[in-house]
Amino acid sequence: MTFTFIDLFAGIGGTRMALESVGGICVFTSEWDKYARQTYEANFKSNHKIFGDIRELDEKLVPKHDVLVAGFPCQPFSLAGVSKKNSLGKRHGFSCPIQGNLFFDIARIVMEKKPKVLLLENVKNLLSHDKGRTFKIIMKTLEEDLGYKVSYRVIDAKNYVPQHRERLFIVATKSNINIDLGDLIIPNKIPTLNEVLHDFEKQNKIDIRYQNPKTGKALPKYTLSDHLWSYLQNYAEKHRKKGNGFGFGLFGSNDTSRTLSARYHKDGAEILIKQNKKNPRRLTPREAARLMGFPDSFEIPVSDTQAYKQFGNSIVVPVVRAVAKLLVGELGMNSKKINKGIKKAS
Repeated sequence: MTFTFIDLFAGIGGTRMALESVGGICVFTSEWDKYARQTYEANFKSNHKIFGDIRELDEKLVPKHDVLVAGFPCQPFSLAGVSKKNSLGKRHGFSCPIQGNLFFDIARIVMEKKPKVLLLENVKNLLSHDKGRTFKIIMKTLEEDLGYKVSYRVIDAKNYVPQHRERLFIVATKSNINIDLGDLIIPNKIPTLNEVLHDFEKQNKIDIRYQNPKTGKALPKYTLSDHLWSYLQNYAEKHRKKGNGFGFGLFGSNDTSRTLSARYHKDGAEILIKQNKKNPRRLTPREAARLMGFPDSFEIPVSDTQAYKQFGNSIVVPVVRAVAKLLVGELGMNSKKINKGIKKAS
Protein backbone atom coordinates (compact mmCIF):
# COMPACT_ATOMS: atom_id res chain seq x y z
CA MET A 1 0.00 0.00 0.00
CA THR A 2 1.17 3.54 -0.77
CA PHE A 3 0.15 6.65 1.12
CA THR A 4 1.14 10.32 1.15
CA PHE A 5 2.62 12.17 4.09
CA ILE A 6 4.06 15.53 5.06
CA ASP A 7 7.28 15.81 7.06
CA LEU A 8 7.17 18.67 9.58
CA PHE A 9 10.17 19.65 11.74
CA ALA A 10 11.90 17.21 9.43
CA GLY A 11 15.44 17.53 10.76
CA ILE A 12 17.71 15.39 8.58
CA GLY A 13 14.94 13.09 7.36
CA GLY A 14 15.00 10.09 9.69
CA THR A 15 11.21 9.97 9.86
CA ARG A 16 10.94 10.31 6.10
CA MET A 17 13.36 7.43 5.61
CA ALA A 18 11.26 5.25 7.92
CA LEU A 19 7.92 6.07 6.25
CA GLU A 20 9.26 5.73 2.72
CA SER A 21 10.50 2.24 3.60
CA VAL A 22 6.88 1.14 4.19
CA GLY A 23 5.37 2.75 1.09
CA GLY A 24 5.03 6.41 2.03
CA ILE A 25 5.38 9.23 -0.50
CA CYS A 26 6.52 12.58 0.92
CA VAL A 27 4.65 15.52 -0.62
CA PHE A 28 5.77 18.37 1.65
CA THR A 29 8.73 19.09 3.95
CA SER A 30 9.36 21.79 6.52
CA GLU A 31 12.64 22.39 8.39
CA TRP A 32 14.01 25.73 9.52
CA ASP A 33 17.68 24.86 10.26
CA LYS A 34 19.89 25.50 7.21
CA TYR A 35 22.44 22.83 8.12
CA ALA A 36 19.76 20.19 8.66
CA ARG A 37 18.29 21.16 5.28
CA GLN A 38 21.73 20.67 3.74
CA THR A 39 21.89 17.09 5.02
CA TYR A 40 18.25 16.42 4.12
CA GLU A 41 18.71 17.63 0.55
CA ALA A 42 21.87 15.54 0.13
CA ASN A 43 19.92 12.39 0.96
CA PHE A 44 16.46 12.94 -0.52
CA LYS A 45 15.61 13.94 -4.05
CA SER A 46 12.21 15.61 -3.79
CA ASN A 47 9.88 17.20 -6.29
CA HIS A 48 9.26 19.96 -3.78
CA LYS A 49 11.42 22.55 -2.03
CA ILE A 50 11.92 22.41 1.71
CA PHE A 51 9.85 25.06 3.45
CA GLY A 52 11.58 26.98 6.23
CA ASP A 53 9.84 28.51 9.26
CA ILE A 54 6.52 26.75 9.81
CA ARG A 55 5.14 29.82 11.58
CA GLU A 56 5.19 31.60 8.22
CA LEU A 57 3.41 28.78 6.40
CA ASP A 58 -0.06 29.29 4.95
CA GLU A 59 -1.77 26.02 5.83
CA LYS A 60 -4.01 26.29 2.76
CA LEU A 61 -0.94 25.80 0.56
CA VAL A 62 0.02 22.47 2.16
CA PRO A 63 -0.80 19.56 -0.22
CA LYS A 64 -3.46 17.05 0.76
CA HIS A 65 -1.98 14.07 2.57
CA ASP A 66 -2.94 10.88 4.39
CA VAL A 67 -0.46 11.14 7.25
CA LEU A 68 1.10 14.10 9.04
CA VAL A 69 4.37 13.37 10.83
CA ALA A 70 6.08 15.82 13.14
CA GLY A 71 8.85 15.59 15.69
CA PHE A 72 7.99 19.01 17.04
CA PRO A 73 10.77 20.72 19.02
CA CYS A 74 11.30 19.09 22.37
CA GLN A 75 13.42 21.76 24.07
CA PRO A 76 10.53 23.48 25.84
CA PHE A 77 9.37 20.13 27.26
CA SER A 78 12.62 18.24 27.98
CA LEU A 79 14.15 18.00 31.46
CA ALA A 80 17.33 19.67 30.23
CA GLY A 81 15.42 22.37 28.39
CA VAL A 82 13.18 23.16 31.36
CA SER A 83 16.13 23.28 33.77
CA LYS A 84 18.08 25.60 31.51
CA LYS A 85 15.16 27.95 30.93
CA ASN A 86 14.34 28.03 34.67
CA SER A 87 17.93 28.95 35.48
CA LEU A 88 17.78 31.79 32.96
CA GLY A 89 14.40 32.98 34.19
CA LYS A 90 12.81 32.14 30.85
CA ARG A 91 9.41 30.64 30.13
CA HIS A 92 9.02 27.10 28.86
CA GLY A 93 6.36 24.71 27.56
CA PHE A 94 3.34 26.38 25.96
CA SER A 95 4.35 29.68 27.58
CA CYS A 96 7.57 29.66 25.54
CA PRO A 97 6.97 32.44 22.99
CA ILE A 98 8.60 30.57 20.10
CA GLN A 99 9.13 26.83 20.32
CA GLY A 100 6.38 25.90 22.76
CA ASN A 101 3.68 27.25 20.51
CA LEU A 102 4.84 25.32 17.45
CA PHE A 103 2.47 22.50 18.37
CA PHE A 104 -0.37 24.84 17.48
CA ASP A 105 1.12 25.32 14.01
CA ILE A 106 0.64 21.58 13.59
CA ALA A 107 -2.92 21.96 14.85
CA ARG A 108 -3.84 24.64 12.32
CA ILE A 109 -2.52 22.48 9.46
CA VAL A 110 -4.52 19.52 10.77
CA MET A 111 -7.66 21.64 11.05
CA GLU A 112 -7.29 22.74 7.43
CA LYS A 113 -6.22 19.45 5.79
CA LYS A 114 -7.77 16.80 8.09
CA PRO A 115 -5.27 13.97 7.46
CA LYS A 116 -6.31 10.44 8.37
CA VAL A 117 -3.42 9.93 10.79
CA LEU A 118 -1.04 12.08 12.83
CA LEU A 119 2.27 10.63 14.01
CA LEU A 120 3.98 12.85 16.57
CA GLU A 121 7.21 12.30 18.52
CA ASN A 122 8.65 14.06 21.53
CA VAL A 123 10.66 13.51 24.70
CA LYS A 124 9.28 11.33 27.50
CA ASN A 125 9.18 14.33 29.83
CA LEU A 126 6.33 15.83 27.80
CA LEU A 127 3.99 13.59 29.81
CA SER A 128 4.97 15.14 33.14
CA HIS A 129 5.88 18.68 32.10
CA ASP A 130 4.19 21.35 34.23
CA LYS A 131 2.61 18.60 36.39
CA GLY A 132 0.94 17.07 33.35
CA ARG A 133 -0.87 20.23 32.27
CA THR A 134 1.08 20.60 29.01
CA PHE A 135 0.15 17.10 27.86
CA LYS A 136 -3.48 17.66 28.87
CA ILE A 137 -3.58 20.68 26.56
CA ILE A 138 -2.15 18.58 23.72
CA MET A 139 -4.68 15.81 24.33
CA LYS A 140 -7.58 18.26 24.51
CA THR A 141 -6.47 19.90 21.27
CA LEU A 142 -6.19 16.58 19.44
CA GLU A 143 -9.33 14.93 20.81
CA GLU A 144 -11.83 17.71 21.49
CA ASP A 145 -10.76 20.49 19.14
CA LEU A 146 -9.61 18.40 16.17
CA GLY A 147 -11.73 15.27 16.64
CA TYR A 148 -9.06 12.54 16.70
CA LYS A 149 -8.67 9.37 18.74
CA VAL A 150 -5.31 9.29 20.45
CA SER A 151 -2.93 6.50 21.42
CA TYR A 152 0.48 7.16 22.94
CA ARG A 153 3.38 5.15 24.24
CA VAL A 154 6.94 5.68 25.48
CA ILE A 155 9.29 3.46 23.49
CA ASP A 156 12.92 2.76 24.41
CA ALA A 157 15.16 2.41 21.37
CA LYS A 158 17.49 -0.03 23.16
CA ASN A 159 15.70 -3.00 21.55
CA TYR A 160 16.40 -1.59 18.08
CA VAL A 161 19.82 0.06 18.42
CA PRO A 162 22.47 -0.09 21.18
CA GLN A 163 21.26 3.09 22.83
CA HIS A 164 18.97 3.72 25.80
CA ARG A 165 16.70 6.41 24.36
CA GLU A 166 13.12 6.80 25.57
CA ARG A 167 10.79 8.83 23.38
CA LEU A 168 7.07 9.51 23.44
CA PHE A 169 5.11 8.55 20.33
CA ILE A 170 1.59 9.86 19.76
CA VAL A 171 -0.72 8.51 17.07
CA ALA A 172 -4.00 10.32 16.41
CA THR A 173 -6.56 8.88 13.99
CA LYS A 174 -9.98 9.60 12.57
CA SER A 175 -12.89 7.58 13.98
CA ASN A 176 -12.86 4.86 11.29
CA ILE A 177 -9.16 4.01 11.84
CA ASN A 178 -8.01 2.13 14.92
CA ILE A 179 -4.32 2.26 15.79
CA ASP A 180 -3.21 1.24 19.27
CA LEU A 181 0.49 1.67 20.03
CA GLY A 182 0.03 -0.94 22.72
CA ASP A 183 -0.15 -3.47 19.87
CA LEU A 184 3.42 -2.74 18.84
CA ILE A 185 5.56 -5.80 19.54
CA ILE A 186 9.02 -4.78 20.75
CA PRO A 187 11.90 -7.00 19.52
CA ASN A 188 13.21 -9.40 22.14
CA LYS A 189 16.85 -8.43 21.77
CA ILE A 190 19.35 -5.91 23.10
CA PRO A 191 21.88 -4.82 20.44
CA THR A 192 25.41 -3.92 21.55
CA LEU A 193 27.84 -1.25 20.47
CA ASN A 194 30.00 -3.67 18.49
CA GLU A 195 27.30 -3.40 15.81
CA VAL A 196 28.12 0.28 15.23
CA LEU A 197 31.76 0.84 16.21
CA HIS A 198 34.50 1.10 13.59
CA ASP A 199 36.75 -1.33 15.44
CA PHE A 200 34.19 -4.09 15.09
CA GLU A 201 32.43 -3.30 11.85
CA LYS A 202 32.20 -5.86 9.09
CA GLN A 203 31.66 -3.32 6.34
CA ASN A 204 34.32 -3.12 3.64
CA LYS A 205 33.83 0.57 2.97
CA ILE A 206 36.21 2.85 4.86
CA ASP A 207 35.20 6.48 5.41
CA ILE A 208 38.53 8.32 5.45
CA ARG A 209 36.97 11.36 7.11
CA TYR A 210 36.60 9.32 10.28
CA GLN A 211 38.83 6.25 9.93
CA ASN A 212 42.43 5.25 9.33
CA PRO A 213 42.33 3.90 5.75
CA LYS A 214 44.74 1.06 6.63
CA THR A 215 43.40 -0.16 9.97
CA GLY A 216 39.79 1.06 9.82
CA LYS A 217 40.08 2.40 13.37
CA ALA A 218 38.70 5.80 14.36
CA LEU A 219 41.11 8.65 13.68
CA PRO A 220 43.22 9.90 16.63
CA LYS A 221 41.36 13.22 16.72
CA TYR A 222 38.38 11.44 18.33
CA THR A 223 40.51 10.33 21.32
CA LEU A 224 40.17 12.67 24.31
CA SER A 225 43.15 14.81 25.20
CA ASP A 226 44.78 14.26 28.60
CA HIS A 227 43.45 17.62 29.73
CA LEU A 228 39.82 16.92 28.78
CA TRP A 229 39.91 13.37 30.16
CA SER A 230 41.31 14.63 33.51
CA TYR A 231 38.66 17.35 33.64
CA LEU A 232 35.80 14.90 33.04
CA GLN A 233 37.10 12.49 35.68
CA ASN A 234 37.51 15.26 38.27
CA TYR A 235 34.08 16.67 37.47
CA ALA A 236 32.45 13.26 37.88
CA GLU A 237 34.27 12.64 41.18
CA LYS A 238 33.20 16.03 42.55
CA HIS A 239 29.53 15.28 41.85
CA ARG A 240 29.84 11.69 43.08
CA LYS A 241 30.92 13.00 46.48
CA LYS A 242 27.86 15.27 46.51
CA GLY A 243 25.62 12.31 45.72
CA ASN A 244 24.78 13.56 42.24
CA GLY A 245 24.61 11.41 39.13
CA PHE A 246 26.43 13.82 36.84
CA GLY A 247 29.43 12.51 34.98
CA PHE A 248 30.71 10.84 31.85
CA GLY A 249 29.48 7.54 30.45
CA LEU A 250 32.19 5.01 29.57
CA PHE A 251 31.20 2.06 27.39
CA GLY A 252 32.70 -1.06 25.88
CA SER A 253 31.80 -2.92 22.73
CA ASN A 254 29.33 -5.21 24.51
CA ASP A 255 27.39 -2.38 26.18
CA THR A 256 24.32 -0.31 25.39
CA SER A 257 25.04 3.42 25.48
CA ARG A 258 23.32 6.35 27.10
CA THR A 259 21.16 8.70 25.02
CA LEU A 260 22.99 10.59 22.30
CA SER A 261 22.18 14.28 22.76
CA ALA A 262 22.56 17.37 20.60
CA ARG A 263 25.29 18.63 22.95
CA TYR A 264 27.52 15.67 22.16
CA HIS A 265 29.80 17.88 20.08
CA LYS A 266 30.94 19.74 23.20
CA ASP A 267 32.91 16.98 24.91
CA GLY A 268 31.24 13.66 24.08
CA ALA A 269 30.92 12.97 27.79
CA GLU A 270 27.68 10.99 27.73
CA ILE A 271 29.06 8.31 25.39
CA LEU A 272 32.80 7.64 25.61
CA ILE A 273 34.27 4.50 24.06
CA LYS A 274 36.91 2.52 25.96
CA GLN A 275 40.30 2.06 24.29
CA ASN A 276 43.18 -0.20 25.33
CA LYS A 277 46.07 1.74 26.90
CA LYS A 278 44.62 5.02 25.64
CA ASN A 279 42.21 7.67 26.80
CA PRO A 280 38.62 6.96 25.72
CA ARG A 281 37.29 8.47 22.53
CA ARG A 282 34.16 10.04 21.18
CA LEU A 283 31.96 8.35 18.65
CA THR A 284 32.67 9.44 15.10
CA PRO A 285 29.76 11.03 13.22
CA ARG A 286 29.35 7.80 11.22
CA GLU A 287 29.07 5.80 14.43
CA ALA A 288 26.57 8.35 15.75
CA ALA A 289 24.54 7.86 12.57
CA ARG A 290 24.54 4.10 13.05
CA LEU A 291 23.55 4.53 16.69
CA MET A 292 20.43 6.31 15.41
CA GLY A 293 19.70 3.57 12.88
CA PHE A 294 20.87 5.39 9.73
CA PRO A 295 22.48 3.21 7.04
CA ASP A 296 26.05 3.80 5.89
CA SER A 297 24.66 5.04 2.58
CA PHE A 298 23.35 8.11 4.42
CA GLU A 299 25.47 11.09 3.40
CA ILE A 300 26.95 13.41 6.05
CA PRO A 301 27.85 16.61 4.15
CA VAL A 302 28.29 18.84 7.23
CA SER A 303 30.99 19.41 9.85
CA ASP A 304 31.43 17.06 12.81
CA THR A 305 29.84 19.65 15.12
CA GLN A 306 26.73 19.96 12.98
CA ALA A 307 26.57 16.19 12.43
CA TYR A 308 26.58 15.48 16.18
CA LYS A 309 23.83 18.07 16.69
CA GLN A 310 21.75 16.61 13.87
CA PHE A 311 21.96 12.98 14.95
CA GLY A 312 21.43 13.95 18.60
CA ASN A 313 18.23 15.73 17.60
CA SER A 314 17.04 13.00 15.24
CA ILE A 315 14.77 10.03 15.69
CA VAL A 316 15.86 6.38 15.76
CA VAL A 317 14.92 5.19 12.27
CA PRO A 318 14.06 1.53 13.11
CA VAL A 319 11.72 2.61 15.92
CA VAL A 320 9.75 4.92 13.63
CA ARG A 321 9.73 2.22 10.95
CA ALA A 322 8.15 -0.21 13.43
CA VAL A 323 5.47 2.33 14.35
CA ALA A 324 4.92 3.12 10.67
CA LYS A 325 4.37 -0.57 9.87
CA LEU A 326 1.66 -0.70 12.53
CA LEU A 327 0.11 2.44 11.04
CA VAL A 328 0.24 1.17 7.46
CA GLY A 329 -1.25 -2.18 8.45
CA GLU A 330 -4.35 -0.48 9.79
CA LEU A 331 -4.54 2.03 6.92
CA GLY A 332 -4.39 -0.89 4.49
CA MET A 333 -7.16 -2.78 6.29
CA ASN A 334 -9.23 0.36 6.39
CA SER A 335 -8.86 1.01 2.66
CA LYS A 336 -9.90 -2.59 1.92
CA LYS A 337 -13.03 -2.14 4.03
CA ILE A 338 -13.86 1.06 2.17
CA ASN A 339 -13.31 -0.58 -1.23
CA LYS A 340 -15.58 -3.53 -0.27
CA GLY A 341 -18.27 -1.08 0.80
CA ILE A 342 -18.07 0.73 -2.53
CA LYS A 343 -18.35 -2.53 -4.50
CA LYS A 344 -21.41 -3.61 -2.52
CA ALA A 345 -23.05 -0.24 -2.98
CA SER A 346 -22.52 -0.37 -6.72
